[in-house]
Amino acid sequence: MNKGETILSTEGLTMRFGGLVAVSGLRLEIGKNEIIGLIGPNGAGKTTAFNCVTGLYRPSEGRVLFMGRDITGFKPHRITELGVARTFQNIRLFKDLTVLENVLVGCNIGIGTGLFAATLHLPAYRKRECAAREFAMSLLAEVGLQDEADGSATSLPYGKQRRLEIVRALATKPSLLLLDEPAAGMNPQESLELMAFIRRLRDEFDLSILLIEHHMQVVMGICERMYVLDYGLTIAQGGPEAIQRDPKVIEAYLGVE
Repeated sequence: MNKGETILSTEGLTMRFGGLVAVSGLRLEIGKNEIIGLIGPNGAGKTTAFNCVTGLYRPSEGRVLFMGRDITGFKPHRITELGVARTFQNIRLFKDLTVLENVLVGCNIGIGTGLFAATLHLPAYRKRECAAREFAMSLLAEVGLQDEADGSATSLPYGKQRRLEIVRALATKPSLLLLDEPAAGMNPQESLELMAFIRRLRDEFDLSILLIEHHMQVVMGICERMYVLDYGLTIAQGGPEAIQRDPKVIEAYLGVE
């Protein structure tokens, strides 16, 4: 650990589905402002681990600690409110909403006015709604989408849809951002741009980032450390150079004769 404060850790995280052990005894540790990779072959348990951290699954065993607080089994909306945001492997934009409205969905996590004030559009609600729109537009400007704010989210090219989903996650003002295969479907040039984009997000928004990614150029290019899963087990952890040379990792990805 080279960044001091621990943002997220898991202790013996295990997830079973009947007789299948999808994740077994996972121990992650993510420091402040680190970019950490969670990699492994298909079916290794990576997305299951994400789902346990973000509350979509309650782990069968173990704990999830966020900033020292045990959040194991918390509901997803509560974990988001505490400062953990994520994207999904398959883009999950709201198809009937505009680009701006998609970001406002994330902003509304923090508006914090009651149903009564919202229903009557009281001044406090209108003030916070206006502030949310300004914040959403500032986020869109950060990624060059401000001119498309009123257009349909699903009319954007694929790469921009990926960025919009990340912006919607940023709208919740997280301390930890989990990205599930952000480079999926991107060409080499888009992948290079994504690497620079993720680094900029980390620096400008003071984030810690945990990402799942099969695109090795992206993982090796931006991750300071990584954990490698295979059949739910952690088979390696360390920096990019050590991971690339690890015999267990090579076997997991390429097999043996």
